[in-house]
Amino acid sequence: MRSALIAGAALLLSACAVVPDARPPMDTGVVPPPPATLADNALSAGLTAGPDIASLPIGSQDAAAALSAFRASCDKILFRDDASGLTRRLDWQGPCLAATNWSSEPRLFFTSQFETAVVGEGKAFATGYFEPEILGSRTRAPGYDVPVYAMPGDLVRAWPEDTPEAERTGRPPLGRYDESGKFVPYFERAEIIAGALEGKVPIIAWAADPVEFFFLQIQGSGLLRQPDGSVMRIGYAGQNGREYVGVGSVMRERGLIGDGPGQYPGSMQGIIQYIRDNPAEGEALMNLNKSWIFFRELTTDGPLGSLEVPVRGRDSVAVDPKFVPYGAPVWLDLDRDVADGLWVAQDTGGAIKGANRFDTFWGNGADAREIAGGMSGRGKAYILLPKGTLARLKP
Repeated sequence: MRSALIAGAALLLSACAVVPDARPPMDTGVVPPPPATLADNALSAGLTAGPDIASLPIGSQDAAAALSAFRASCDKILFRDDASGLTRRLDWQGPCLAATNWSSEPRLFFTSQFETAVVGEGKAFATGYFEPEILGSRTRAPGYDVPVYAMPGDLVRAWPEDTPEAERTGRPPLGRYDESGKFVPYFERAEIIAGALEGKVPIIAWAADPVEFFFLQIQGSGLLRQPDGSVMRIGYAGQNGREYVGVGSVMRERGLIGDGPGQYPGSMQGIIQYIRDNPAEGEALMNLNKSWIFFRELTTDGPLGSLEVPVRGRDSVAVDPKFVPYGAPVWLDLDRDVADGLWVAQDTGGAIKGANRFDTFWGNGADAREIAGGMSGRGKAYILLPKGTLARLKP
C-alpha cells in the first residue's frame, strides 16, 4: 500500500499500464467507466457545495472510527502541502485541535468541524483492496522457496544515454547500470523469477506459494504467517520501474473470463483458479506483468498508506491526492451498500486517478478478501472540508 502499493482488489484496470511508483488496483478484467476530461486538480475540476452534513445518515460507530482515523492523520496533514489546491495547512488546525480531545458524540465532531463539497460531477467509482495473509518464513525452509526481496542497492534513477536533453524533464526512470556501465531497464518479473537477483539483493523472508505472493505484490503489503504461527507484516519498499500489466484484462481479452464453458469468474478468486488449473499458462500470464515489488518489514499495527500512517479496514480509502486532500473525510453513497459511509483519505494507488476515484481498504481476513475482490461500486461522493473552505475559495 503506499503510493505505494499496491493494493486494489476489484480491478487491475488496464491491460498494460506503467506504474513505476504506486500500487495498482487488482484487475478482474472489469472495465471502469471512461475517465472524464482530466483536470489538473480539484479546483480546475470544479467545486460546488454539497448537502448539510447533518442530513447525511452518519452512524455513531462509523463516526467514531472515522474520527480515530482522522486524528491519526493530523500529524501528517498539518505539515504537508495539499496538491488538490483546496486546503492550506492552517485550515486543518481547528479540526485537528478539536479531534485531539474530542469527548462528545463522534457524529457532532464532523457536523461542527466540516462542510461537504462536490468535486466535478461527484460521480464516484470505487474499487477495493485488502491486506492478504499468506504462508511465509523468515528463513528458507522446505516448502518456502519464493524469495521476498528487500530494495536492491543497484536500483537507481537516471537518464538513458540516448534520451535527448529536451526530454529530460521530471523524474528520470528507474533502472540499473550494467557491467559495461550503460544505464538499462531493471530486471523484469520473469528475470527475477529466474534468479537474476540471487545473491545480490537481501531477502527478508520466503513465501510458500508463488501465486499467493504474486497477488500480495499487487496489494503492496501483507502478512506472512510463520511456521510457528507468528505473523510478520511486510510493506511496500519500492518497485522495479517496469510495466505493470493487469492479468485480468489479458484474460478477458483472451475470452477466459465469463460464464461460458471453460471460462472463469471475473474476480480475483477466478483469476487464481485459472492459474492453478493451468500452471504453465498461469506462470506465463503472471510474467506478462513485468512489475516486481520490493518489501520491508513493518512493525506497525497495520499496513502503511502513502500518508505514512497505518490504514484501517473499512475506514481508510485511497484517493488521487490531486483531487482529495490527504486526511480529508469522504462520504460515499454507492450502489454497493457495504461501502456506504465515512472514509478517511490516507492512501493512493497507481490506477487511482482523477476526481471521484476511490479504492476502499477492507483490512485482512477472509471477509476482507471476499469484499475487496468483488468491489466495484458507483454512486456519489462528498469531500468533507474544514468549515469556511468553500467561502475562502469562492471567486
